[in-house]
This record gives sequence, structure tokens and C-alpha cells, in this order.
Amino acid sequence: MKTGCKAARACLAAGGLSPRDVDLFVVCTSTGYACPDIGSRLIGPLGLRPDVQRASMVGLGCAGAIPSLQRACDFAEAHPGGIALVLAVEICSACYYVDDTLDGAAAVLLTSGSKPKGPYPAIVDFASFLDPEHLDLVGLEHRNGKLRIVLGAEVPEVAFSLIQGALTPLLERHGLSQSDIRFWVTHPGGSKVLLNLGRQLGLTDSALHSARTVLRNYGNMSSPTVLFVLDEVTRHGEPRPGDWGAMTALGPGMAGEVALLQW
Repeated sequence: MKTGCKAARACLAAGGLSPRDVDLFVVCTSTGYACPDIGSRLIGPLGLRPDVQRASMVGLGCAGAIPSLQRACDFAEAHPGGIALVLAVEICSACYYVDDTLDGAAAVLLTSGSKPKGPYPAIVDFASFLDPEHLDLVGLEHRNGKLRIVLGAEVPEVAFSLIQGALTPLLERHGLSQSDIRFWVTHPGGSKVLLNLGRQLGLTDSALHSARTVLRNYGNMSSPTVLFVLDEVTRHGEPRPGDWGAMTALGPGMAGEVALLQW
């Protein structure tokens, strides 16, 4: 609760908005399941309106931020001028019993408009690619009353096919090729995942520098991590108007999720 509140308040303050300006509150988590849901529990502490709409995105793992952004974008397009607040919050220490440093949260504000305001990009489109044959490869399970991570050794090998399955049709829809993408906002699921994905996509070390920086400084916090990478790219990558970006993440299902960005 405190971790999520801190991120949401910081996001609203950075956007110059009041909690009462929010029309849709999307909360993404895989480690914070509760009933009532986390979003309902945060309405009071955050000071959101009593008529705020809610969306709970649960169980999508490391890829959860991208489908959550898609839900918010759908709302913004259907309600011009409406404001959506997306919060990705994970208490990963619930799954680790020695290290309690992997908790994290990130928040994003979205609204409709032809051009992005401020340094962050517009979200142009989304694509997903799922392979149910690998359904049990990644996830969480309860064993002996405790939440445990399931992480198959095959993940680095399947990452490319899942991301490529979403990326290729997404770029084709917009008449783009991989060479048109200047910034790769890649979820750092681990050093081996980044290494294999970068090699198979033909990405340079500099293209994955932001992802590696976040992995080194914060670790894998599950769903918020790719938003940390977006922040790193925006702050230090020197994006220019018109630059294209691809936000990618891999999650349980198995699922490859990609969002097309433009500054």
C-alpha cells in the first residue's frame, strides 16, 4: 500500500494533477492479490473521487504493465479528455525469503491527444503474442503456505519468438522496420534474457544500455520494471520529436507484449 501510494502521488505531482482529476485507476500486480482489490484499497489514501472507474490487472507478471497501459489507452480514446492513472506495484519480497530489496512501483498518467506533452512519448499501438504450450513456464504458485516463483530455464530461449511474434505485425501495421526503432524499452527479465533477445533481434549494446542500467540498479521488480526503463530512456537517451520506440516485455502465459511509442 505504501509503495503504491508513493509512486501514484509522485506521478500526479509530476503531472501537476490532483487525485480528483483521475477518471480511471488501473492497478497492475501479481504479488498483491487482495479482495477488496488493491485499487479499491488505495482510493481513500490517494484521495481519488468516489466515482472513479477501476480496472484490476492481476496475474500478468513481468509483462503486466503493457496490457495495463493498453486498458488505459482504450479508455482515453473512448473518453476524450479523460485521465487514466496506471499503477504497477509488486511486493516481490513476498516470494523471496532472504532478499527484501526487489519491491517496486511505477505510475503513469495517460490522456488523449495528438501529441505528447512533456518529455514522455505517445503510445501509438499495441500487440500481443501468446504461446499456451509454455503456460507453466513462468508464474507463481503456493507451496507450503508460501508464494513461490516458477521460472523455467527455457525462458531465455523462448523470449525471442514471443517478442518477435508481437513485434513483426505491429511494425508492419505502421509501415515500419526494426531499423526505424531508435529506442528499445525492454523489460530486463534477466541478463540471459537480455543477451539472447539482443543477439536475436540484432540489437547493439547501446540499445540495451537502459535496460541493463535498471537491472543493475533495481533488479527485476516484475511489472514496474519496464516503466523504470522507459524513465531511464526518456531522461538519459535524449529522444527527439518523431523518434520511434518499442516497449517489450515477456510474461507468464507465455506472452510477448509490445507497445509502439513515438516522441
